[in-house]
Amino acid sequence: MEFRKFDSDKDVTEFVLHNTELFEPDTQLTVSEIGDGNINFIYRVGQPGGDSVIVKQALPYVRIIGEGWPLSQDRVRIEAETLQYEGSHCPDLVPTVYHFDADLCAIVMEDIGQHENLRHALIARRRLPNLASDLGRFLADTLYHSSDLHLDSHAKKELVKSYINPDLCKITEELFFWDPYCDHERNSINPHLRPYAEQLWADDALKLEVYKLKRQFLCDAEALLHGDLHAGSVFASGSGTKVIDPEFAYVGPIGFDIGSILGNFLLNYAGQANLPGDLAERRDYQAWLLDSVETLWNTFAERFYIHMREKTQDPSFNNEIYRTWYLDKLFADTLGYAGTEMIRRTIGLAHVADIESIEDPQSRANSEKLALRIGCELIMARDQIIDVEALAQRIRRIS
Repeated sequence: MEFRKFDSDKDVTEFVLHNTELFEPDTQLTVSEIGDGNINFIYRVGQPGGDSVIVKQALPYVRIIGEGWPLSQDRVRIEAETLQYEGSHCPDLVPTVYHFDADLCAIVMEDIGQHENLRHALIARRRLPNLASDLGRFLADTLYHSSDLHLDSHAKKELVKSYINPDLCKITEELFFWDPYCDHERNSINPHLRPYAEQLWADDALKLEVYKLKRQFLCDAEALLHGDLHAGSVFASGSGTKVIDPEFAYVGPIGFDIGSILGNFLLNYAGQANLPGDLAERRDYQAWLLDSVETLWNTFAERFYIHMREKTQDPSFNNEIYRTWYLDKLFADTLGYAGTEMIRRTIGLAHVADIESIEDPQSRANSEKLALRIGCELIMARDQIIDVEALAQRIRRIS
């Protein structure tokens, strides 16, 4: 069967009815398109007031641009297999995949509509008691079990081969590690912030450190990454967390995933300095964000350490000296990639509502300057910040 785009609600409902057992064959289903629709088509399909599923179909190009920006449809296979892999280790933290069709480049998966997009929750200053520990567990369990610490040589190299994802990696390589460090036409910069962006472009010491992080992103095949783990890729509620959209997945440096999500907590921290609302409430929430960063890292590090001690077979890696060194390395990498996430979300192409929703341009620039200061500090001092408590103290001083 050749690829064909779903052209009608009937196409979508027939796809669901034929490929799941959640509905009776004659069930009347409704279809609504959801999501931002920048790259893929995403539909909610279900019975009014009843059960529903999500259908995601990948086109052979970027949807909002058209055929002028081709994009490999293998990304939807990678997404489906990554969700299934993540579900094998953290079934409560990812949506269930009900069906994947390679010819139609489409997935049917669990609807997690009862959860709220994390970015919206952070802007609204919601406190989610399980969020940080859930994310730490997700990162420790998925990253460890896809690494050389757990897999034998043949299994690891087969994993690398299965998750070659050059089209989407190329997007990350440019948006994270090149565009924000030069006057690129794709950048979007608040005029009040431009002098600070120009200072950053002239900072050769900073750019050298960014290029080192880029080299790791290109070369260090440590574990299977989600690859795009920002606040918009996480949905949460008071009782649980779901991680979605791993179409950027590939085998890369562990610190990239951890740093990406920590960078989003810190972007919200910078935004809270000037978002609407009571000042004391915003400062209190900033303290909660830093506590969450500590909990996330500590949960990750404790679980990852236990996995290394109890499951790693290679004696080169399963000893106390190596375990301590490796976690220190991962922490430094995490800080560096958190910094690149903060910078690219401030002066690059894709900004975040945590800061972008601040209406007054000068107030927004104040939060943007804070994001740049923190981001640069994380990159430049990543080898000197000894632990997550020292990280929180340094961020408070910068603020």
